[in-house]
Amino acid sequence: MRPSSVRGTLTLVSLAQLAVAGGLYTLSDSIVGDDFYDAFNFEDIPDPTHGRVNYVDSATAQLLGLTVATANSFIMRADDTTVLSPTGPGRNSVRIRSNNEYTTHVAVFDINHMPEGCGSNINFFVFVLEKAIWETLEADWPDSGEIDIVEGVNNVSPNQVHLHTSPNCSIPSNIRQLGTVLTTDCDASVNYNSGCGSALSYAPNSFGPAFNAAGGGWYALERTDDYISVWFWSRDSWFTPVDVRLGFPVVDTRLWGTPAAYFPNTDCDLASHFGPNNIIINLTFCGDWAGSAAVYNASGCPSTCVDNPQAFKNAYFQFASIKVYQ
Repeated sequence: MRPSSVRGTLTLVSLAQLAVAGGLYTLSDSIVGDDFYDAFNFEDIPDPTHGRVNYVDSATAQLLGLTVATANSFIMRADDTTVLSPTGPGRNSVRIRSNNEYTTHVAVFDINHMPEGCGSNINFFVFVLEKAIWETLEADWPDSGEIDIVEGVNNVSPNQVHLHTSPNCSIPSNIRQLGTVLTTDCDASVNYNSGCGSALSYAPNSFGPAFNAAGGGWYALERTDDYISVWFWSRDSWFTPVDVRLGFPVVDTRLWGTPAAYFPNTDCDLASHFGPNNIIINLTFCGDWAGSAAVYNASGCPSTCVDNPQAFKNAYFQFASIKVYQ
């Protein structure tokens, strides 16, 4: 039932009052359509997570139709036509890294569609959104830190948000946030690099098919030396801040309400554990996380982790924009 305007106003006010911190930020980068080709470097490198994937350069991605830019959207996908040998090279896909590096900033990702897969009628298939939208400095990992904004495997909802750092960084288990804390030790050298993070259990439409069925939505990151916050708003949410929904040139995170995931500096000196980071977006398959038998079978995926091109029809990102504020 649609809430009354009075109830909606009260809820918005109460959410604003629960905001952990925040401030004003001014737009520094607005990336829409063709801007992605200038703002990002296409990394045609071996997959660091050992996925069954072949990352291609910008020219190849455009030639093969793996990236398509219009006036108001940017699509990046994996090849969904080629039948590969089970023992041959991986599937062509895309991995992009921002040319700019960021420290204190806000990044807002307006996403119409995220990759999904593992269809019930498809055999021999796995799809992974492992490290799908994240920030790090690859040359100095993990000393410069890593923030996973959208992360998950196959079609398993909800989204997970994690930090990965050098030693001596953790988060409290009782954080004022909407998500559910999963792990508290951010040290990438322990616990199989699980990092510290939370699941957006309150928002089943934060990942995969449910996210796409709702028309997508917005993810936002605020990074400071005192805290790191991540928010999620579905496309049909009444509580999406107007500055986010309309892409204002100035945003005020103090009005964004309680974050989905919140990482304070109470048990981690964020200033020493995080340096300048790039935005990275990638689409990989199988690999260290999703390709493991335990994870694959638990995802409800059929058979084993071998490619079938029909399974990749919906394995694509469609971004309306990425806006960075500083």
